[in-house]
This record gives sequence, C-alpha cells and structure tokens, in this order.
Amino acid sequence: MLNDSHCHFFSTQFFNTLSRQRGKGDTVAALCQELQWEDPGVPEALADRWVRELDANTVARAALIASVPGDEASVATAVSRHPARFVGYFMVDPAAEDAVTRVRTAIATLGLRVACLFPAMHRVPLDDPRVDRLVDAVAAQPGTALFVHCGVLSIGVRKKLGLPSRFDLSLGDPLAISRLALTHPRMPFIVPHFGAGMLRETMMAADACPNIYVDTSSSNSWIRYAPGWTLTGVFKTAMSVLGPSRMLFGTDSSFFPRGWQRGIYESQKTAMSEAGISEKDQSLIFGGNFDRLFSQQ
Repeated sequence: MLNDSHCHFFSTQFFNTLSRQRGKGDTVAALCQELQWEDPGVPEALADRWVRELDANTVARAALIASVPGDEASVATAVSRHPARFVGYFMVDPAAEDAVTRVRTAIATLGLRVACLFPAMHRVPLDDPRVDRLVDAVAAQPGTALFVHCGVLSIGVRKKLGLPSRFDLSLGDPLAISRLALTHPRMPFIVPHFGAGMLRETMMAADACPNIYVDTSSSNSWIRYAPGWTLTGVFKTAMSVLGPSRMLFGTDSSFFPRGWQRGIYESQKTAMSEAGISEKDQSLIFGGNFDRLFSQQ
C-alpha cells in the first residue's frame, strides 16, 4: 500500500490568484505557457489527471492541498469526484476576517479534512489568538487534522514568476506547535518535511506531544543547512523519537507534466532501508499511518 500525504492541487483558481498577485493581467494559459506546465483546466479534469497519475505509479490514495487561501472548492470537487482516492487539505490565513467561517465550511460542508497553516507566509505567530480560534474550529470537527509548515519556506512557482516571498521564517518554529497540540491532544498535528531544517525542534515538540506527526515529503534539501546530515540519518533520528507510527510518506508533487515524483519515493525507500527500518515499519510510513488517520468516511 502506497499513499502520498503531500501533493499540491495547482488548480485554475491557484493560477488566477498568482496572476492577480503579479498584476500583469496574465491569463492562466499564459502563465502555464511561461512555466511550461500543463493548463489544469476545470477541477474535474485536474482530478482525473491526478487519478491517472496515481494509477500509473500504483499510489492508492493521496492528500491534495488547496495551495492558496480561498481555493477550497477546487479540492472539494476533486474529493467528491474521487472520494476513495483523495483526502482534502486546504490553506487558511488566520489573519483573514472570515478564517474561522472558512474552516467550518471547508470541513462541514465541503468535506475537507486538514487545515494548513503557513505562519511564515501569513506572518501570524502560532501563539496569536486568531490561530487559537482557528485551531479550536478544526478540532471541533471529528476526523480532522492540522498541518503546520515550519522551518525553511521556498515556493518555486513564485520564484519562477518573479513574485516576492516576504516570509518571516522566525515564525516557523515547531516548538510553538506543542502548546496547541497539548491543548487538543486527540487531534493530529502534521509537520511537513521533517520540520524543513528544524529537525531538532520538531523532534523535541513531538517527544512532548504524541499527537505530533511528520511528513517526509520533498527533496528535503534543507539537509544542506545541517553539515553531516543525510536522509538516512534523518530517518534514524525520527525513528528514535517518533517510532514508525508517526511518520507519513509524502512527495510534494504538484504540477504536470512532471507529475508524481517517483524519484522522491525511491530515495526515501533507499534511506529507510539504510536506516534499518523493517519492511513492516516501512509499510506504516508508506501507507498504513495515512489510512489510520484518514479512514474513508
């Protein structure tokens, strides 16, 4: 069983948002041509494209992330079209006046399961009362989780389009999650990319809070900030603190025609084997933990 806990749903609405931020009046087709990416079309078409890609790589289920605030409906369309294949994640800006209402609607009405916070991007600290209200709203709905991006934040498509990324990296400290996780001990908190350069702090928070998980997604190029680290060493450290039951395999796949990043899977498979992780434990990381957290409703 292979499930991917971290894929971005780069919808037409996503590109419309980037176009507005760029301020040049670009159409979605023009942006995609500039990027040399496929035009996503309507959400139904993009959802079907993802299913074909998962089938080609024997991936059973995947998390799809609405990658700009306000794009919940696109992912909800994909989830409703293929409920056995997708779990819906959505980005939310706690500074937005309607953030709590959006969270409630996304979960209760649209059927999404995971709210995603990007403190560095939205410049809202995790100890801000607006975050508390938002997390309370997520926790009030059964079967949900909270995703919190910490550490280094670099968004490739923004760089390619010349968009500024005025992120405050000081706000992406995983230790700040522990207060929220202790307040809501039954709700999973997911930290992507092993904390994206803040592995030590992520492990400290997770050691204190058994409901903190990591996802293994991306190339994990943050390792270059920690001399001597290897992906094998990262898995060994994570196993020593989290065990096999609190890691979720992910790739950080996003656009087409590149599609699902099989190379990420292969490098992680090699690293897990080198770290001495048994096939049984690997099966939890590659799929079992995802199915346990996100049982099909």
